[in-house]
Amino acid sequence: MARISGIDLPKNKRGEIGLTYIYGIGRSTARRILTEAGVDFNTKVSEWNDDQLNKIRTFINDNIKVEGALRSETQLSIKRLMDIGCYRGVRHRLGLPVRGQSTKNNSRTRKGKRKTVANKKKATK
Repeated sequence: MARISGIDLPKNKRGEIGLTYIYGIGRSTARRILTEAGVDFNTKVSEWNDDQLNKIRTFINDNIKVEGALRSETQLSIKRLMDIGCYRGVRHRLGLPVRGQSTKNNSRTRKGKRKTVANKKKATK
């Protein structure tokens, strides 16, 4: 079983895809890691030998920020924006889209489930 940075990689996937299960590693980074380690992209994770696995593991530990360290850095960046009170920080604080998206009809993911507001009753004469 291949375990890197506390993540169990899926055995039946190609190496390039298997590495993307680690937070902070995408396709292009996975390709770069495998090239540096001298492992073929199409080799399945289960077919990696111990030497290849150690090369991959040491390259990731030395050169790439992944998992917990990356998550904490991201959270600190967001917290800094919120503390200085910039526009992006305020949007994070209010739970609204940060990157200029429209909020009239969409952005349900950020805003959450719809909160229906009743309309005012008309005054009777």
